[in-house]
Amino acid sequence: MNILGIESSCDDTGLAIINSSGIIIDHITSSQHEIHAKYGGIVPELASRDHVKKFIPLLEILLHKNRINMNDIDIIAFTNGPGLLGPLLAGASLSKTLGWSNNIPTIAVNHLEAHIYSPMITEKNLKPPFVSLLVSGGHTILSSVDENFQINTLGTTLDDSAGECFDKIARKLNLGYPGGPEIAKRSELSNKNNFNFPRPMIRSNDYNFSFSGLKTHALNTILAIELTNENINNISYELQSAIVDTLISKSIKASKDLGIKDIVITGGVSANKKLREDFSLIKECRAYFPDVKFSTDNGAMIAYAGFLKSKSSASKKNYTIKPNPSLSL
Repeated sequence: MNILGIESSCDDTGLAIINSSGIIIDHITSSQHEIHAKYGGIVPELASRDHVKKFIPLLEILLHKNRINMNDIDIIAFTNGPGLLGPLLAGASLSKTLGWSNNIPTIAVNHLEAHIYSPMITEKNLKPPFVSLLVSGGHTILSSVDENFQINTLGTTLDDSAGECFDKIARKLNLGYPGGPEIAKRSELSNKNNFNFPRPMIRSNDYNFSFSGLKTHALNTILAIELTNENINNISYELQSAIVDTLISKSIKASKDLGIKDIVITGGVSANKKLREDFSLIKECRAYFPDVKFSTDNGAMIAYAGFLKSKSSASKKNYTIKPNPSLSL
């Protein structure tokens, strides 16, 4: 059995093929960062147009490279939400059309669930139950996943996501987009930390997050000082440290409270080097990350989620196109 995965929730066009053992045969991703960088964020119309432009060429490259044709595809898994409506429509339309024209069943995949299970692509011994920290430009969600793959949301951000905080401060510091990698680069150049940013809600009794106050504190700091290279480096270092400390603190609390040692950290921010290093220093839990190439949006995680869903007969020959931009866990 071969499963074709198609991802188009935002600005990354991703396709992948996975076999019946859950092993990735190959994957391909086209990023739109250069298109949106000059706007400082995603322009939905431009994202949709680029998906439409890239889908067929990328699919042809993927199939030709691996000597596979559409007759060898048994299931098509695609992102059905959450995300931007235009990009979701582009991916859903392609998936349903390929399914209908080739008589292939399709599986609608929740983008957030696909992120949560993405470490299992390479960590073959990882199985639920585990605590999940999903952290990206659009989401910061702490959940628990039981043995039956049932997801229970424990807490979420009350305002800005961690990735959004990175992006907005990076823009104010005149750094590039996306902001997370740029903040991380500049933080490595810091030789002293003369700033002290808050760690929001780190002592609250719940599992929720809030990064709006941290963002405001950083913005006020930027307005009050001269933006020298040294200050940019030090602000980047302290902002990254504050976000990482907060994410780790809440995750450990959930792990201890639930008695679950395994913590899975996914989403675009999971590629952050400091987040990975600091989690590795914690002895009371086991931290699992996806391979860095599977941290950001990609077709492999959609194909793998489709592989998991195929075991429960979730595939259907229903070709109605109904993406849900507001889909939740």
